[in-house]
Amino acid sequence: MPTSAEERIQQLTKGMLRKELYVVLSKGDATPEQIGAHLPQHLEYMIGLEKKGVLFASGPLRDAAGKTRGDGLTIIRAASADEARKIAERDPFVVNKLRTFELKQWTVMEGSLSIKVNLSDQSLELA
Repeated sequence: MPTSAEERIQQLTKGMLRKELYVVLSKGDATPEQIGAHLPQHLEYMIGLEKKGVLFASGPLRDAAGKTRGDGLTIIRAASADEARKIAERDPFVVNKLRTFELKQWTVMEGSLSIKVNLSDQSLELA
C-alpha cells in the first residue's frame, strides 16, 4: 500500500542531522585598500572564533568570473540568533562599516564531510 507524501518525508528525514547553525551573508562595497587595511584584524577575529569552536566555516564570495567585491559568507555555531548577531557585529569589517550583513538560521540536514589524516607527515585533507 502506498504511503502518503508526509509519511515518506518522515522516513527520509528521520536520521538527518538537524543541526542548527547561523549563516552570516556579508555585503561590502569597500575598496581593496580599505579591505586590506582591516584584513589582519578581521582574520584575527575569525581565527579566534575558530579556536573557540564558534566558527564552522568562513570565506570571501566571488561572482561567476571569479571577482570579489568584499562580500563574504560565514557559518557560526551559536545558541540563538541574538548571540549570532552579536558575533557578526563584532567583526572588524562590520565595526569599521566596510560590510553590512544579513543573518539566516540554517538547519543542516544532509551532506557529507570527509577527513583524511596522514600519520606519516601529520597532514590532513578535507573533502
